[in-house]
Amino acid sequence: MGANILSIALSGNPNSGKTTIFNNITGTRQKVGNWPGVTVEKKEGRIQRLGRELKIIDLPGTYSLTPFSIEEIVARNYILEEHPDVVIDIIDSSNLERSLYLATQLRELDCRVVFALNMTDLAKSRGINIDVGKLSELLDVQIVATVGNKNEGIDDLIEAAVNLAESDHSTSDRRRVKYSIDIEAAIGNLQSFLEAKADGMHAYDPRWTAIKLIEDDKVVKQRVLEATGRAGPEIVEKTDELRRHLFDRFADDPEIVMTDERYGFIAGIIKEVQTTSTRQRVDTSRNIDLVLTNRFVGFPIFILFIWIMFQLTFTFGDYPMQWIESGVGLISAGLDAVIPDSLFKDMLLNGIVAGVGSVIIFLPNILILFFCIALFEDTGYMSRAAFLMDKIMHLIGLHGKSFIPMLMGFGCNVPAILAARTLESEKDRILTILITPFMSCSARLPVYIVLAGTFFGAKAGSVIFGVYVLGIVLSILVGRLFRSSLLKGADAPFVMELPPYRIPMFKSLLIHMWDRSKMFLKKMGGVILIGSLVVWALSSFPRSIEYRVDYDSQRNGVTAAYEARIRLSEGAQRAALEAEMESAISELNRTQLAEKAEKSYMGRIGKVIAPVFAPLGIDWRGGVALVTGFFAKEIVVSTLGVLYAVGDDQSTDALKDALKDSGMTPLGALAMMAFVLLYVPCLATITTIRQEAGVKWTLFNIVFSTGLAWLVGCLIYQGGAYGRAHLT
Repeated sequence: MGANILSIALSGNPNSGKTTIFNNITGTRQKVGNWPGVTVEKKEGRIQRLGRELKIIDLPGTYSLTPFSIEEIVARNYILEEHPDVVIDIIDSSNLERSLYLATQLRELDCRVVFALNMTDLAKSRGINIDVGKLSELLDVQIVATVGNKNEGIDDLIEAAVNLAESDHSTSDRRRVKYSIDIEAAIGNLQSFLEAKADGMHAYDPRWTAIKLIEDDKVVKQRVLEATGRAGPEIVEKTDELRRHLFDRFADDPEIVMTDERYGFIAGIIKEVQTTSTRQRVDTSRNIDLVLTNRFVGFPIFILFIWIMFQLTFTFGDYPMQWIESGVGLISAGLDAVIPDSLFKDMLLNGIVAGVGSVIIFLPNILILFFCIALFEDTGYMSRAAFLMDKIMHLIGLHGKSFIPMLMGFGCNVPAILAARTLESEKDRILTILITPFMSCSARLPVYIVLAGTFFGAKAGSVIFGVYVLGIVLSILVGRLFRSSLLKGADAPFVMELPPYRIPMFKSLLIHMWDRSKMFLKKMGGVILIGSLVVWALSSFPRSIEYRVDYDSQRNGVTAAYEARIRLSEGAQRAALEAEMESAISELNRTQLAEKAEKSYMGRIGKVIAPVFAPLGIDWRGGVALVTGFFAKEIVVSTLGVLYAVGDDQSTDALKDALKDSGMTPLGALAMMAFVLLYVPCLATITTIRQEAGVKWTLFNIVFSTGLAWLVGCLIYQGGAYGRAHLT
């Protein structure tokens, strides 16, 4: 690190409050990316405290440092190889035994470590009392009591970490886990052998290395072989000899024996420091779960919560949406007033402003959606949703763990597909990747809002909710089909951890909401801007068009006819005639723009593909918009905004009026929403599927999802039309 920069790594179990504390410390000063070589999310932030610049690294949540999962490997490698100045281990006070397993492994790493005894308020509410001073004495580690979601103890925690980093660090033997005589003898024997044979190997502590070798840690064994040269095979042979001796002694693998002895060490500590009140107490989380995870009412409540989320997204998002729309209108009017007529002005107003502006107005809806998802996660309800879906997922041949990537898909399909890496079974992983795109991501939401708001009015929120439910239902049906044909396999067992319910911090909710919404904003200056310009160019050229009628002559005729009558009238009659004249001229302008779009390159493309979308009740403009949506689903709205732009009025209301005037019906709108839900994912998602599943499954996904989208859209439109004709 730099001369005045301290690196502090945060470690801890999942659901221990680690991310909440990270958000409290760093606020919005966070940088999010991926750890080198893996897709596990990396978060870090920089702050100024106590006269020092602190770099805070949020390590992946793990239950141990045994390198089984990617998260465990990333966390351990960072501590071992990057050597942070201090590691803060977040301990869940309400589940001390589980948290101390990771804590004992950190102590064995011989690094500077501070323990944060978090969620002490939750532990007390459960009648659990912990003697912090005694625990600190027994572990020989400084411990700070914190309540992360109330920001209590965070300043003391930072101060303790900085003081430890600046102190002379020495580790006493009291910090070591004491194993049985035979295990300790084997560790000492191998440690001495390592120090004699691998004198040049100083990367890891020799005692810790000996422990890991006896535990048959594949990663450490490989590192030892690489670092010790010719001595490597001798060290491995010595290790195997000691492991055989221990197996003969205990009739079990040494790693299992050592794990048992760690838990024995932890049990002794807990006996010394933890007391549990015998008085009757109310376990709030369990009582809430009696309702929210009930086999009869839990699932309907889950559906209700999702329905409320979409109602809030549509209803509350409408007001700020109108404000942004007004701002876009003012920008457009201002540019129109100051820039002379030219091709550049046309590109700026009808390409960039109309295209990007028609998408950016949906930012409030996206923010509300992500806020609700963050609320579900931070309260602990998201795990309950996966638990509830576990039984339904078994209908597909998957389990609740597969539903977690699918839940993430409501935000964005790319990280959702990457999250499928945590699944152990290859067939489970492929199946999850194939059905996750049916979860409607936030990029599709603007399309739903425009179409549902245009054709379904006050029922728009319920219609959008129904589209999301359609995606879930079809993912189940398609998953069952694939599991019984292409990806046959047995159900994998899985236990879903249900963390305690917590009151979320508003600050943390805002950080989670903003982190996810930034992707939406980044698209504005990238793929959506480029897509809008391409759509504008295709719809604006060729410049010379031979119209069916002389629109200038017709406008002059309308003006002349009305002006004579206006001069002879007064008051209300005069105002009415002026309004009629403006309406007639606007109708001519709209007709001219429609003919211009129809005879442009975009119109020619649209006419070619029109027969494909006609059975779905979608005209050529909608068909073109759907084709451009392959690059990014937001461009569907952007394309509609460009193709349906009416004169200088490029507002959502004008687009809605144009959609109605185009001849699209509510059934056609519903079919189009279903098509957007199901057809080929965006380019970024396709790229991710190729990386994760290979070219074969990527091509299969493109063909199958687009074919399914057309079939479902056709059934909705043709079936609805048939039903209406025979029921009326």
